[in-house]
Amino acid sequence: MTQTSELYRPDHELFRDTVRRFMAERVGPQLDRWAERGCFDRSIFREAGELGLLCPTVPEALGGPGADLLYSAVLLEEAAPYSNFGLSLTMHSEIVTNYLLHFASPALQAQWLPRMVTGEAIGALAMTEPDGGSDVKAIRTHAVLEDGHWRLNGAKTFISNATTCDLVIVVARTEPDAGARGISLLVVDTTLPGVRKGQPLKKIGLKSQDTGELFFEDVRVPADQLLGERGQGFVYLMKELPWERLQIAVSAVAAAEDAYRQTLAYVRDRRAFGQAVADFQHTRFLLAELKTEIRIGRTFVERCLADLMAGRLDAQAASMAKYWCSDLQGRVVDACVQLHGGYGFMAEVPIGRAYVDARAQRIYGGTNEIMKELIARDL
Repeated sequence: MTQTSELYRPDHELFRDTVRRFMAERVGPQLDRWAERGCFDRSIFREAGELGLLCPTVPEALGGPGADLLYSAVLLEEAAPYSNFGLSLTMHSEIVTNYLLHFASPALQAQWLPRMVTGEAIGALAMTEPDGGSDVKAIRTHAVLEDGHWRLNGAKTFISNATTCDLVIVVARTEPDAGARGISLLVVDTTLPGVRKGQPLKKIGLKSQDTGELFFEDVRVPADQLLGERGQGFVYLMKELPWERLQIAVSAVAAAEDAYRQTLAYVRDRRAFGQAVADFQHTRFLLAELKTEIRIGRTFVERCLADLMAGRLDAQAASMAKYWCSDLQGRVVDACVQLHGGYGFMAEVPIGRAYVDARAQRIYGGTNEIMKELIARDL
């Protein structure tokens, strides 16, 4: 749905065509049914895997294509008009996969990554807790090493892919009084005794995505399922967060572009007081403002993507992109609903769905208030 740019090579655009067809033919027609259930079908991951849409950065030795991060950016852009379904795929492909690629032992990588590439195993990250919100240091879920196993107890909420996942990276406290240095990451097989999945949470938007709760009661996790080193979990989280937040910015700009496209077509056809709505000066000026801001957002995001590819994207720029672009998405879809008039408030009209889906973007991945706090630390 997005404009092509110098950032993407011809192979990226060929991949874009595949993603676009997949979203139009396999995801779009099922969104309403998934929304009623509050969760997508597991089989959609298998289908995505068969088309080579999952885990692009996994090397060929582990069954992946060994491609670059821009493939995931393309997927996020094309999935944005479909209730940001790309965020479910990239939670699996980029967030969980990257933790395994960057910090896991070879044995742990071989155990999970080939199955994640095919979509046989679905991944999730369990960070947020009912009382913790965006404060990672306040984690209460804890694990104690006993007889070659970690005994894991705790609860997580607002977890993407929660009810469909086969493995989940759990953020847990392994040292009770060590602050950030007491946090570790465990790779948990969700078939282990003591792991319980809640029902999909009922949300006001993104209803077709799987968001839920996970509960751990005396779960015995083998000691070799520790991700990286004990007590380094917080460090690992901080290393991965810039790309995770940039993913939200990428999807936000693409969603804003799609909302603008829908609205431009609508106001050209819709007539009021004997003329097209697009012919009113207010409409034209508002659309000009939106087009300008979207172009600014697109330019910023592509600069951040270029920095990411060059290994120089910093946490501050990622925080800026996440908060500004998700704010932009909110402003754009709100204005687009207004230009649609009463039809914009109808649940069956795409712009109405885009409106409610946009709201979460300012919350997950770290609230925008947290993003501003992080930026302000370097003032």
